[in-house]
Amino acid sequence: MQMPVHIVAAGGFVENDQGEILLVKIRRSGEWVFPGGQVEVGENLMNGLVREINEESGIDVEVSHLIGVYSNTATYEGHSGVKIIPTKVMFDFVCKPVGGKLTTSDETADSRWVSKNKVLDMISAPAIRTRYQAYLDYNGSVQYMDYITKPQFAIKLSRKV
Repeated sequence: MQMPVHIVAAGGFVENDQGEILLVKIRRSGEWVFPGGQVEVGENLMNGLVREINEESGIDVEVSHLIGVYSNTATYEGHSGVKIIPTKVMFDFVCKPVGGKLTTSDETADSRWVSKNKVLDMISAPAIRTRYQAYLDYNGSVQYMDYITKPQFAIKLSRKV
């Protein structure tokens, strides 16, 4: 039996004291997203998330609590020599800013604080919009969702756990 291969990632909904949400604009796609990314070998989820948020936005955060677990079970051809992108498992956390200064990176073209009610005006990717809505709807139960992003976004399973 071949060992399964998954990408593990974490996303952070960073909300400041003014009720604004941290968004970053991805350089490659031009899309606005909440910060996060892949966990590196030997790194735990929360440390990976703190690192990714800082790398993408310059903001230092403290991880508060888990709000969602997502499986993107679509497999598709990658870019930059990657043959096939495997299933992704993503964990979304609420985070509080504790320092740093807004900046950009090799991956991000912009970073900014956005009023909570304006975020969906900026986010176009269906999966990111769905995960942000789960953040808005959070009531103490963790959202679990299985979806695909290609050839088009579709939710295969959605439930609270």
